[in-house]
Amino acid sequence: MGDFAAYLDTAFWVSVGAILILLIISGFFSGSETALTASSLGKLKAQADKGGRGAQTALALTEDSERLIGAILLGNNMVNILAASIATALFTRIFGDSGVALATLVMTILVLGFAEVMPKTYAISAPETAAIRVAPALRWVVAVFSPIVAVVRFVVRRVLALFGVTIDPDSHIMSVHEEIAGTLALGHSSGSVEKEHRDRLLGALDLSERTVEEIMRHRSQIDTVNADDPIEDIIAQCINSPHSRLPMYREDPENIVGILYARDLVREMHRLVSAASGDYGAVSALDLNALARPPYFVPETTPLDEQMKEFLRLRRHFALVVDEYGALHGLITLEDILEEIVGEIEDEYDTTLAPEVEINDAGEAVVDGAMTIRDLNRTLEWSLPDDEAVTIAGLVIHEAQSIPEQGQVFSFHGCRFKILSRDGNRITRLSLKRI
Repeated sequence: MGDFAAYLDTAFWVSVGAILILLIISGFFSGSETALTASSLGKLKAQADKGGRGAQTALALTEDSERLIGAILLGNNMVNILAASIATALFTRIFGDSGVALATLVMTILVLGFAEVMPKTYAISAPETAAIRVAPALRWVVAVFSPIVAVVRFVVRRVLALFGVTIDPDSHIMSVHEEIAGTLALGHSSGSVEKEHRDRLLGALDLSERTVEEIMRHRSQIDTVNADDPIEDIIAQCINSPHSRLPMYREDPENIVGILYARDLVREMHRLVSAASGDYGAVSALDLNALARPPYFVPETTPLDEQMKEFLRLRRHFALVVDEYGALHGLITLEDILEEIVGEIEDEYDTTLAPEVEINDAGEAVVDGAMTIRDLNRTLEWSLPDDEAVTIAGLVIHEAQSIPEQGQVFSFHGCRFKILSRDGNRITRLSLKRI
């Protein structure tokens, strides 16, 4: 004990103090790295917009992540190596040659526990708070080490280039869309995000990646008005229709000459009948050409987000969809686009329809062939591909390379498809089951 006390001089305490200070600095670097890499840029941006200077500094640091990480690693390795060197000299002085092994053991425990695990644990528990606190000091560290980091970056890139690896600091591994979608999927799987909320947010995100063709009502399902029919028949058709806007054609169903609004029709009928003192026969004087509004045509390849902007800009709710040859392909409404975000919108004028997906006694999902693959995936939480087809029937026809007969069964993409009914060349009903 007396021999050990002889080493408790000024040099001993200076060495111990230096090691402790270096461990604290090492912990600062370790915690800073974890805090800034684990922080949500969205949360930091929100706090920066509110005037938080620490958040603004943290965002500025993360703009060049390569320089930031390089400066942190440089500083962290410097203090760790210096602390280990001082400890080795101190333990060698006291314990001789065995002091090297003892210094290695002690410093490993101290660095791991107090300079790595503890600061990283704190930083990961509250990354944004930790990032805001360390950002001001770290800004000066990055500025001081920038010249050295620049040299290291140059050397590293040249070495990587020898192996055919090219580094693009401006590229992002994951787009914002994918990051948000992945976060929502993870939140739903963990139970923190409800399916309805996930579907609405993903629906809004996907508008830019989906086209009008994917959600439009096909022309075979469009309720149209023949301008050459008797005016009484046209009035009856418009009033009895569940739709408030009907495309009007002349001679050829694809020759759309206008859009007939039921409200405009009823208003004009009321004016004519009132002027004729209640004589309903006055409606024969209706001028449909003057009453119909001009049609609005959009290409089938228009992204949904752009089409919604156009609807809002033009103050329209109804558009006819044409293909690349200008032929009528279907129609789309503003409500159709909104339903992709909020789900099915039903009012008192909607017809009562059967559920889109019915589960039978055998555990199979019975669906209409015209149901879109996207809607099926969202309803059943499946992942059938929608790259080659929009509807379930289209997917089966694409995979079968033919128009299947009723009763035929196919297996692909991990599912079993059975054709329940067919109308002409159109598959009207199918049953699906996961294999």
